[in-house]
Amino acid sequence: MNLGLKGKVAAITGGSVGIGLAVAEGLAAEGVDLVLAARNSERLSAEAARIAKAFGVKAAPVACDVATAEGTGALIEAAKKAGGVDILINNAGTGSNETVLESEDAKWQYYWELHVMAAVRLARGLAPLMEARGGGVILHNASICAAQPLWYEPIYNTTKAALMMFSKCLATELIKKKIRVNTINPGLILTPDWIKTAKALTAQKGGDWEGYLQSVADEHAPIKRFATPAELADFFVFLCSERASYCVGAAYFVDGGMLKTV
Repeated sequence: MNLGLKGKVAAITGGSVGIGLAVAEGLAAEGVDLVLAARNSERLSAEAARIAKAFGVKAAPVACDVATAEGTGALIEAAKKAGGVDILINNAGTGSNETVLESEDAKWQYYWELHVMAAVRLARGLAPLMEARGGGVILHNASICAAQPLWYEPIYNTTKAALMMFSKCLATELIKKKIRVNTINPGLILTPDWIKTAKALTAQKGGDWEGYLQSVADEHAPIKRFATPAELADFFVFLCSERASYCVGAAYFVDGGMLKTV
């Protein structure tokens, strides 16, 4: 299937590892030039160079923390230097672990800045650049937890739910500018963070981290396995294309059947 993405430019946050990196590779395989943002400068530069060489595209690394206004500002300036962008993937984020009664204001504020305000600031800065290029696509990587929360991460659940609502509001506002906005809510995706957590939890119990992850999949996903980041990235890439031209303001669950509601 020809997705018609060759020559487009995409900005991706959290683009040096996991889902963000897989989306970067998926778009690069379609001929999309990249502006990649992440905090780890060394890893980011290495991955950008690898992708550029492997797929014959441009891949500009922008070392920044998008949980800050300065970080989103740096990414917006890099996008301007690239001549603008056609695609924005708001992917940067991380899980949490706390109780509501014991979590401090500072932790709530950090996750709000990372999961919500980063998306707000980047929309303000990049949507005008997209409009000047004739339109574009904004995708928000939220989580199944935005609709079906896990008990141990109330801050993550709440801020991802807010991101999904923001995405809906933004979609209504920007479609008149020919910018399509959607949310993707993944379920169990086998990212390095999941593997790291599984190894830590099983280190004192025999080290069967793969067995632990299988038990998580058995409990939560009817498909009985985690998805690979590349499987999820395929859906991101499709939604970036004109093949998804009527997809506006929606929230798509890519979760192996994990969502228990209709």
